[in-house]
Amino acid sequence: MGVNRPESGVFDDAVRALLGLSWRPELIVEEIPAPQRIAPHAVAIGAEVEIADEELGNGRLVLLHDPAGNPAWDGTFRCVTFARAVVDADIALDPLLAEVGWSWLTDALEHRDATYTAPSGTVTAVSSKSFGSMEGDPDKSEVEIRASWTPVLSSGTGVVPHVLAWQDLLCMVAGLPLLPEGVVPLDPHRTGRRRR
Repeated sequence: MGVNRPESGVFDDAVRALLGLSWRPELIVEEIPAPQRIAPHAVAIGAEVEIADEELGNGRLVLLHDPAGNPAWDGTFRCVTFARAVVDADIALDPLLAEVGWSWLTDALEHRDATYTAPSGTVTAVSSKSFGSMEGDPDKSEVEIRASWTPVLSSGTGVVPHVLAWQDLLCMVAGLPLLPEGVVPLDPHRTGRRRR
């Protein structure tokens, strides 16, 4: 397991809860190396959103924990995320994209009843056109969301709604709808890929 540094009961519970989740079938999730110097405890996961072997988006989530607290976080835990997806060029040019992109995060947290404080982040639209020897490459437009928030947790397992909200954020960025509570989509085309 890639969790760094000394044991902390509440953090260990949070890690077990995070790594033990069942994900939407469109997500391929794996544990990735966590940053080493930001907090005494950290765990990270990365995900790709795929349908029919086509990647629609990707992202990562880092859960940080400092038992002593961190004034910048307004708490002892911090969720840090990055989400990216290819979008249509007209969406990338929409002047309301930033506000809509930020609402994807806040809506996902509210949808999961995930209590949080101190949210911060950016929403960026990137459009690229190729020239010269790359002129034949298609134009590309992407939206990127970089955000962090402080989850309000009464126990380590309280991180679950926040992680599920992150899953929802990735799916919304990639153009997939939120699912009603308790509904899990069936995907008969996805077999043979390991998903945690």
